[in-house]
Amino acid sequence: MILHKSFKHGWFYHYRVHIPKTESLCYNLQSLKEYLLQVRNNCPDEYFQYGPRSSRLKMNLDLDLKLIKGHEVSELAYLGLKNARFKTAHSNVQMFMLQNDDKTISIEVPIWLLSDELSNYENILMTKEPLTGHIDVLRIEDNKIWIWDYKPNARREKYASIQTNFYALMLSKRTGLPLDIFRCGYFDEKDAFIFRPKMVSSLLKE
Repeated sequence: MILHKSFKHGWFYHYRVHIPKTESLCYNLQSLKEYLLQVRNNCPDEYFQYGPRSSRLKMNLDLDLKLIKGHEVSELAYLGLKNARFKTAHSNVQMFMLQNDDKTISIEVPIWLLSDELSNYENILMTKEPLTGHIDVLRIEDNKIWIWDYKPNARREKYASIQTNFYALMLSKRTGLPLDIFRCGYFDEKDAFIFRPKMVSSLLKE
């Protein structure tokens, strides 16, 4: 039911994909389903050994953040933390969502972006090395792909929106799916911040 692969990308990331939910929720998102199944065996691990990580990006983007109290992902985070089956808060939240939330299809999804896939890449990221990252939680809702990052103190985050915005750009490139079907957010057990990823088509090569 759940496929698992541990990637040593600096440290270990435990990628998991829930096959039945992926099959049922991605009926209109074939390239996403294919990516999630194939990346287990076709991930370019060398990209993750050097270069920039999306989680460390610090820049300004004019994103329209909306705070939602009582969002269902916050409720799921609360239940996962309360359940406390694993050693870390991240693992408790991620695994609870994967096993109990009918919209969560995958966790710790490895993604990357190459310098020739983004116009002005070197000027934006100050390097030609691949940008990499791991999506905490991937959900499908109303045929939209939701990229979520769990942050224990979400209100204090300054750059979580930048991180998840680039996750959307990376997954859009990896799957060939348009950016406008992606949504982003970060959350803890109290607060959830959501937004549409920045439409930076002028930066992305078609």
